[in-house]
Amino acid sequence: MDRRLLWLAVGAFATSTVAFVFAGLLPLISASAGISVSDAGHLVTTYSLAYAIGTPILSTLAGAADRRRVIALALLIFMTGNALAAASDSFATLLGAQVIMGMSAGLFAATAQATAVALAGPEHRARAVATVLGGTTFAVALGAPLASLVGNLAGWRSAYLVVAALALICLLVLWTQLPRGIPGLKLSLSERFAAISRPGILPSLLVTLLYLTGGFIIVAYMAPLALSAGLSVAVLPAMLLAFGIGAVAGNYASGVLADRLGPSRMIVMALLASAAICAAISAILEFLPSSVAGPLLIGIMLPWGFIGWTFPPAQASRLVGHAPELANLTLPLNVSAMYFGIAAGSFIGGRLLEVAPASELGIAAAPFPLVALAVTLLTCRRRAGVPAV
Repeated sequence: MDRRLLWLAVGAFATSTVAFVFAGLLPLISASAGISVSDAGHLVTTYSLAYAIGTPILSTLAGAADRRRVIALALLIFMTGNALAAASDSFATLLGAQVIMGMSAGLFAATAQATAVALAGPEHRARAVATVLGGTTFAVALGAPLASLVGNLAGWRSAYLVVAALALICLLVLWTQLPRGIPGLKLSLSERFAAISRPGILPSLLVTLLYLTGGFIIVAYMAPLALSAGLSVAVLPAMLLAFGIGAVAGNYASGVLADRLGPSRMIVMALLASAAICAAISAILEFLPSSVAGPLLIGIMLPWGFIGWTFPPAQASRLVGHAPELANLTLPLNVSAMYFGIAAGSFIGGRLLEVAPASELGIAAAPFPLVALAVTLLTCRRRAGVPAV
């Protein structure tokens, strides 16, 4: 394998870690800023909106520019955002840093995948993209818990500095190793969004948005959940690690199972299981004593991570199946839908915590994958010759 693909994956690891480490940092940031955890959750919403909105805009502006320069610029801006977050002296400044990091992380992700395809060639396109996306999976499995651990041991600002240092290493390596002159794809915003009009694309994007909304009502606020179960925030790195290990296993299993069962069946199972686990989390916190609820909450993170990450590969496969020739347009749209869902989930969860206990988060989250299931089944039935599951 081309080693440059591995460094693109490391860059994806660095830029994606920020998106998933908030669950471990929010209680530290809220205590430092003198605000509630639900208000601190605006950081997740802001980062995710910046990612979802900024990625297509910046990719359009980058146009056909040299991919090496675009990647270097994206990493440089990302580092600047992390440094600004670490040095911030107000919550408003920290919010601004999230905008910078979210937009630059999205630009890097889109450009890195296109660059990986150019380096590997059309015959190895899927493997090249999977290698880069593997960096995101390991950001969930290792990056988020490690950064959370660093934040708990040395302060939340240090977590941003560690991520910035990793991004700097990637920048230096990729600047020297990537060839000059890899052109980008010059498309207008209207051309990038044209694929939405194709049959099945918009409902699939809606399913992605609903699924991530439900998930991040809980994921963004693991700290209040832990406290509600009688645990200390010091266990958050362990909870994130358990979730991440499950995510890596689920991501791998999804590819194998989707080939055998079909992506639609995998999606249906993931949606049903996700709704069940969301409800189970609320039931654990609501009806069990803390001596039992705490260990169960930690234990359920592993299967939840597994179930949660069986969805993205299967959904991507199903989306490509609607219009294979438009995969270069529909997959980035799917990523934007994911981050819109993360933004919506973190916002809804934060507002719920202002009026209800953390044990209600699971009950609020469970309906979203069920609505996504209804959309999925309806879309399947409308496709001639395709079974409902």
